Amino acid sequence: MRLRNYFLTGLVIAAPLSITIYITWTFIGWVDAWVKPWIPERYNPDHYLPFTVPGFGLIVAIVVLIVLGATTANLFGRTIISYGELLLDRTPLVRSIYRGLKQIFETVLSQTNQSFKDVGLIEYPRPGLWAVVFIATETKGELSEKAGGDETDLLSVFLPTTPNPTSGFLLFVPRKDVIVLDMTVEEAAKVVISGGLVTPTRDNVAQGTLPGRKSGKKTGDTDPLEPKSAAE
Repeated sequence: MRLRNYFLTGLVIAAPLSITIYITWTFIGWVDAWVKPWIPERYNPDHYLPFTVPGFGLIVAIVVLIVLGATTANLFGRTIISYGELLLDRTPLVRSIYRGLKQIFETVLSQTNQSFKDVGLIEYPRPGLWAVVFIATETKGELSEKAGGDETDLLSVFLPTTPNPTSGFLLFVPRKDVIVLDMTVEEAAKVVISGGLVTPTRDNVAQGTLPGRKSGKKTGDTDPLEPKSAAE
């Protein structure tokens, strides 16, 4: 039994580390295989060193992307990009592929204030069953007016699926029915991906910025530890 426990402990330590190193090394090799053939021989250290330099192609690719981004940031670069996108928009089939890929990369790589910042619990798919949701923002406009009117304050939440949190359902839930959790979005994603096997424990953390019901309390609940007034 002790040897078995030692083996499992070693596996827990070695397996994630080995897989991470393997994936990283494979990615570096894949980028090098694509970039190095385009590098002139005089600038490629593999041609005058007795050994290959892993990661050199990745460094060159990062530098090229930085230069490309800096070039397109000015008026001249934006003009060239606009003409290129106009040409792609007039090309059948290609325009659909380009638009889809551009939207995916803009969504994944954008670092705006529109990303999820809070995690909550809602009763789904029926009362008594709870699901983890990512709180996006307050529901506004026609969605709020037609769904609840002035009487219902709605939150836009994303309900992820397990084990793939990138797919799920967009729900508009009354604020009073959302319990804001203290865990971060990253910690909630681990819970979803692991199927509930990984559950973070946090004692003193800041409360959410879009409060619904706090810490599992329903609206109108009181803390049993709070002193009551003399009238009560």
